[in-house]
Amino acid sequence: MKRSKVVEDPTDEGIEVGEPKTWAAGLPGIVHAMDHALSGMGVRRSLALLSTMNQKDGFDCMSCAWPDPSQHRAAAEFCENGAKAVAWEATPVTVPSDFWAQHPVSELAERSEYWLGQQGRLTEPVYKAPGQDHYAPVSWDEAFALAADALNALDSPDQASFYTSGRASNEAAFLYQLFVRAYGTNNLPDCSNMCHESTSAAMAETVGVGKATVTYEDFGKADLIVIMGQNPGTNHPRMLTALEEAKRGGASIVAVNPLPEAGLMRFKNPQKPRGVVGRGTQLADQFLQIRLGGDGMLLQAVIKRVLEAEDAAPGSVLDHDFLQTHTQGLDELRANLADLDEQAVLAATGLTSEEIDRFAERYLAAERVIVTWAMGLTQHTDSVSTIREIINLLLLRGHMGRPGAGACPIRGHSNVQGDRTMGIWEQMPDSFIDALRDEFGFEPPREHGLDSVDTVRGMQRGDIRFFMALGGNFVSAISDTEAAKAALRGTAMTVQVSTKLNRSHAVTGDAALILPTLGRTEIDRQASGEQFVTVEDTVCAVHASRGQVEPVGPGLLSEIAIISRLARATLGDRVPIDWQAFEADYSRIRHRISRVVPGCEDYERKVRTPGGFVLPHGARDSRTFSTPTGKAMLTANTFSPPQAPPGRLLLQTVRAHDQFNTTIYSRNDRYRGVKGGREVVFVHADDLAERGLSDGDLVDVHSEWPGEPDRVLRGFRAVAYPTARGCAAAYYPEANVLVPLDSTATTSNTPVSKAVVVRLEPAAG
Repeated sequence: MKRSKVVEDPTDEGIEVGEPKTWAAGLPGIVHAMDHALSGMGVRRSLALLSTMNQKDGFDCMSCAWPDPSQHRAAAEFCENGAKAVAWEATPVTVPSDFWAQHPVSELAERSEYWLGQQGRLTEPVYKAPGQDHYAPVSWDEAFALAADALNALDSPDQASFYTSGRASNEAAFLYQLFVRAYGTNNLPDCSNMCHESTSAAMAETVGVGKATVTYEDFGKADLIVIMGQNPGTNHPRMLTALEEAKRGGASIVAVNPLPEAGLMRFKNPQKPRGVVGRGTQLADQFLQIRLGGDGMLLQAVIKRVLEAEDAAPGSVLDHDFLQTHTQGLDELRANLADLDEQAVLAATGLTSEEIDRFAERYLAAERVIVTWAMGLTQHTDSVSTIREIINLLLLRGHMGRPGAGACPIRGHSNVQGDRTMGIWEQMPDSFIDALRDEFGFEPPREHGLDSVDTVRGMQRGDIRFFMALGGNFVSAISDTEAAKAALRGTAMTVQVSTKLNRSHAVTGDAALILPTLGRTEIDRQASGEQFVTVEDTVCAVHASRGQVEPVGPGLLSEIAIISRLARATLGDRVPIDWQAFEADYSRIRHRISRVVPGCEDYERKVRTPGGFVLPHGARDSRTFSTPTGKAMLTANTFSPPQAPPGRLLLQTVRAHDQFNTTIYSRNDRYRGVKGGREVVFVHADDLAERGLSDGDLVDVHSEWPGEPDRVLRGFRAVAYPTARGCAAAYYPEANVLVPLDSTATTSNTPVSKAVVVRLEPAAG
């Protein structure tokens, strides 16, 4: 057993802030990747894992969902942050049994996410009894009995909520939703509720499927790639290689973002000589530094220019054959934009008419256009409408269902898209519920369940008494941190299935369980032999993932084993499902998937093919659209861009470079020039000066929401930074405390984490 060397919680006392970088990766990317791998795993474990990561016979990175090349994969098919993710999971450091007696839950609640994660892998189930302040080790049988008793003691299955993180495999996700629905509820919130739910809502309505309409290879065929609300250099670094290939193939790139991120500007490919010793490749040909919340009106302004170009040269701009055959709503779109106010557009975006003209000209000159986006678009009040406008822009010239063109939402978590495909959604359609009923011989519930935000609201009302999380760090990931903590502490029991400690283990119900699980890097042996699992990436490609190293502890169970045993303990013989058989042989789960999940027919054979297979997608494959009309829908949208009252700013939450979601690998953010700290707020120098503040001042950040007291981050360092005027940024998850629970996107109910009204005051005391 190897103990953690991180004893004390670091502070921001020695923080250093320098100039932000203007390029991503290069030799520093190699150095930092290897430093994390070798110091975290050692030489032998690093070699075994990094050489098989994202390879066809290896394991899938547990970090982002960027796709793998279908043909020629590099020997090192991973990025700096992928190496960090593997080192974090595959560390030989473990939490010893005496840890729990030494550290009460109340103490753990005061620790940082960084400290908690550095304590090592969890290897034994532990239980916090009601009224107690310590976890204590228990046997697996005791743990399952405790959880089952709590579930069976509820007055209704709808008093339980079952969260899923994107790291769960397809097999685990399918089995989890089967257990939850057999138990009797559709309360299946997931991390997608907090990120790309707006994408799913907008694309399902307009093209019939809430997923990317492109393949990996399409990036190399595009003439124009528009990157909106994304920081690929940190959040999905392997995307930079695809962008470099596209640029070298003649594509141009337009980047739309409030922050001039290094990964949008220039890429030094660390696997190419020119990336190590040369200048690398310029990425963005045009950078539009947009004001927070202005993206929808920018798109409308570009669309209006496209329609005006068509009016000036009828029949030469729009793809009329495509529009007539495959779409509906052009007249309504035209009417909606006829009186678009240019001055309102400029005020909302912070851009000039000339900048928008150049963007429109690039779009009009391109024969094949891809638009990509991430949370910078999906976490606004008008996010769904903004994504509808992306679809409008693509449909006008037929950039859908042909090579080098389409819509590409970039998912930020390895299998979050696959989990949804497998049924992890509180609103699965009746067709899926019917298939589940017919296959397993029980009547699943049909009333829609609770998403992530509504789960917290349910806890606040006292309606949710039991909360279980299959991975993730719910209390840190959700908005309005203090409200979420209070809500979780009001439940009767919380159950966390996890590889390492995080904040959610220290914010518990009256009783709490932590159930340690195998990581994706580890060999999974069951009664029938070694198992593999499957995952789906951001472009709908499904492939196998096989663990490569021995488990860090002898008593660890896989997620599938945990779900199967909990189902047996809870349900007994109430439903005719052989849970033990699923645990013994995962191919039996895949057989059932093939009979329930659309597009997964002959699943076992397909996923055993090297590289797997791509799920069918009507919009991409044949220009068929699963909408009520059978056509892609052009939509008329209205926007109310967020407004900051005088003296206020709009703040967005962002990740640091040494971070994945709520997991903190170090307290550095190399690309933004921050070293040794996280308690910072990035503000334009002129905005600081207007408030009588300077770079380096300590400030309290107050968020304002009508009718409620301020939410406050205290003692943060102001960093003068070249963000858009009137806009600020702070790190997630620390800044989640500023996001009101009731501030959510229309239709999707996603937390609005990218437009929080804040004021800065000199730090009290």
